[in-house]
Amino acid sequence: MTRYRLDSSWRRPGDGTTVLAGSPLRLFRVSPGGAHVLSLVATGEQPATAAVQQMLDRMVDAGALHPQPEVGPFTADDVTVVVPAHRALPAMPLGLRAIVVDDASPAPLALPQPAPPHTVLVRRTHNGGPGAARNTGLADVQTPLVAFVDTDVVLPDGWLAPLLAHFADERVALVAPRVVGAPGAGALAAYEQRHSPLDLGDEPARVAAGTRVSYVPAAALLCRTDAVRDVGGFDEGLRYGEDVDLVWRLAEAGWRCRYEPAATVQHRARGTWAGWARQRASYGRSAAPLATRHPGALAPVRMSGWSVAVWALVIARRPVLAAAVAGGTVVALQRKLPTVPRAESARLVALGHLAAGRQLAQATRRVWWPIALVAALVAPKARPAVLATLAPVVADVVADALRTRRARTLLDAPLLWADEAAYGAGVWAGVWAEREPGPLLPSLTTWPPRAAG
Repeated sequence: MTRYRLDSSWRRPGDGTTVLAGSPLRLFRVSPGGAHVLSLVATGEQPATAAVQQMLDRMVDAGALHPQPEVGPFTADDVTVVVPAHRALPAMPLGLRAIVVDDASPAPLALPQPAPPHTVLVRRTHNGGPGAARNTGLADVQTPLVAFVDTDVVLPDGWLAPLLAHFADERVALVAPRVVGAPGAGALAAYEQRHSPLDLGDEPARVAAGTRVSYVPAAALLCRTDAVRDVGGFDEGLRYGEDVDLVWRLAEAGWRCRYEPAATVQHRARGTWAGWARQRASYGRSAAPLATRHPGALAPVRMSGWSVAVWALVIARRPVLAAAVAGGTVVALQRKLPTVPRAESARLVALGHLAAGRQLAQATRRVWWPIALVAALVAPKARPAVLATLAPVVADVVADALRTRRARTLLDAPLLWADEAAYGAGVWAGVWAEREPGPLLPSLTTWPPRAAG
């Protein structure tokens, strides 16, 4: 029997027949019998009838519940690891059937002798990037599962088992572990351990565009071989972002993609700060070609137009009008969702507007900063609003310093700003090169959100 973990957004206000959960947040209405079943979900004692499973599947697909299977149909013998390599071989012992793809290194790579068991080296004659190298390895895979692992990733013992279990669900095509910064000497390695962009947190999640975990990096992925082949493998036209594109195409094809932080691997940081900045800019540069392939998926903010109005009034120093608009959204939500208690409606609205404010601040720092910088230089009245966008980073860094009791982490604030600025510079470079404005344009939704039956 599969156990389920409740998403951190899970709430059952009132009589328990209403559930608010998922990413994006959705409302589910259930019968009294369904409410009883949901009371058993956390204990793993829910009955496995067809009707119950259908309800649970809907909640899994919405990100409200997360399956935690104990065992799946596959073992490590059913996995082939594909490693794209350029100039250097993987440093970690694989201990599994493996295909290392030399992506046309200037000096051809050679396996150490004696060669690791069940490991072969394939050389490409032309450098095509990591996506092309992975496809070359994929063509030779003969096992039902394939793991894509980068050369700068360290695989600890036991990393594979939690991922394998998810393939008990035949709809799962891809599972990704948590990728944390590897220990190392120097300030850069320490910063990456605290703020790696590849570390997507300690909560399990479904992976899909527009959700809390919208992508997973190809630093380490475990996939159903046939599913990856069916969607055409990695897009070889993408030097960066090819992992994001693969996940989204699998989701569009009807497959489930999961993030499982119970499995953890380590990613080594770049050797220099200059290399770190180039990496972040490259991540940003991938946004425009991804937006061309997936229109609307790369919007820097997604929020209600009413939230935009609230924050526009705050910026314009009209707090009374802003409060009135926010109060109006509470009334509108209560009318839209009459089964939700008034206090819960007010809580949802408050959290929604606060989250929208953080989104706007992050988008300004990360993507729109060239516009904000010009505005601050030419319009003195804009400077307080621009400076206010830095406040969430400071608040997070202070909270982290208090939690860890390490004052040195206060120095992370300027590094985080530089991190976001480098990413944003890459976004603008990609937008210019592709003539694709998608990564700069916000996505506005209706308010209140539509309920899910």
